[in-house]
This record gives sequence, C-alpha cells and structure tokens, in this order.
Amino acid sequence: MIYNILNGDSLAYSFPETKIEGDIIVVREALIDGDLSGNDLQNFWHSRAKYLEVTEAEYHDKVVNEFEKIMNVRGDSEFNLWFEYDLFCQVNMWFIISVINSLPVKRKVYAVHTSYLDRNNKYFWNGFGPANLSQLQACFADRVLLSYADLQLGQELWTAYKDNNFEQLIYLAKNQSFAFPYLQEVVKAHIERFPKVGSKGRPEKVIEDIIKNVSTDFHKVFKEFCNRESIYGFGDTQVKVIYDKVMLYQDTNDNCF
Repeated sequence: MIYNILNGDSLAYSFPETKIEGDIIVVREALIDGDLSGNDLQNFWHSRAKYLEVTEAEYHDKVVNEFEKIMNVRGDSEFNLWFEYDLFCQVNMWFIISVINSLPVKRKVYAVHTSYLDRNNKYFWNGFGPANLSQLQACFADRVLLSYADLQLGQELWTAYKDNNFEQLIYLAKNQSFAFPYLQEVVKAHIERFPKVGSKGRPEKVIEDIIKNVSTDFHKVFKEFCNRESIYGFGDTQVKVIYDKVMLYQDTNDNCF
C-alpha cells in the first residue's frame, strides 16, 4: 500500500486533484507546542488531549484515528511524508518517523519537500499551501528516499525534542541529510525559543519589536511575524499566546508609572 501523509487538512482538500497514487493520512497535531509527556502512546495521547482541553474521545476521533492508520498497516508499505521545512512541520515529521520506525513491516519512506520554491521566495519555509497542482506533482517527482540512517536520525530528533535535550538536538543537527536539508537552522530557531534566565526568547523579541514599530493589532502582528519568522511555521494559536504575554508585560509596566 501507498500512503501520503499530509500535515493538516489544508493540503488534504486539494490533494486528490493531483491524481497521485495512495491513501491520504492527515496529521492534525501541533507538537511544536504543549505537553509531550508519556512513556507510551496511550499516555502520550492522554497528555495531548488534556493540554488541548478536549475529551480523550474527541482527540481520538480527530487525531488518533489518523495515526492509527499508520500503526495498522499490513505488509510492504510506502510512505510519502508531505512536510514543509519549518519547525512546526519538521517536529510533526520527526514524530511520524518514530511511529513508522516501530512498524513490523517492510517500508519505503520518502520526504516530499516544497522543491518548487527557491530560498528567496516568501513561501519557502511553508509553501504547500499556495502550490498549484503541477507544482505539487513536481514536489512529488523530486521526493527523497530516506535511508536507514535518515530514519534513525528522525527518531532520535523526536526523542531529543520530546525530552527537551538541547545538547542532543545540536549534536544531531550536524548530520548532513537531503531528508532534513535545513536542520541546523530549524534546531537553532527552536532552541532560541527558550533563552537563558533573565532574557527573552526570539519569538517574543520579534513580537515586541512589531508591537513597538508596526502595530498592536493582533492580526497585523501575526501577519508581520509570519513574514519575519516563517521558519517557525506558527499558526495564530501559537503567536497569540506570545502576543498576549508581551501585551500583558507592557500593560503591567505602564501601570507602574
């Protein structure tokens, strides 16, 4: 069987029109954010449902059902991982690789990148959304077969990320792989979310600057943040949390005078 694993529903809506062979599996998670605890998948699902403030039944219906399509494959399988270069997508892909690695079947795994874009394009980091059908087909034609070493690297990246092991992430990011072409940049961006005590994270600094020099309106802040820091792949949910924190800090300081 052939499976196309897509990161989110947006691409899933247009994907069938590409006529690319295989079943569709949709990843509806944002593992870039929130509780990742759990010694096994059942405890992990529990932690995620609790963090997202949904019932376990709701989480299972929307999220776990899709993952179970991967875990329940039988016989030789081919997986095409449609994940963009940004941190949001890469973290989800590392997790997917860890799940695939646990399967007791023969498999081929391919990474499908946004290869139709050059580095200067504003959609470079997260460009499946604006891609037309011929561009998606071109991305598929340029897919990269993951070697055993690539699959091991993906699993180790997930473990280090889940455990907040920054030293291990930095070490792993030194690996050169066509499967993870911008790994050092992505890992650096992740680690810079969590600065040393007494300083602020990279996203927070950027949002502070936008609020100071562009606008305090959230929609404008979100758009500008995405322009400046598309490497994160943050959605409005992730940016709103940081925005609220920055605005609260500013209001608190203003009230001190």
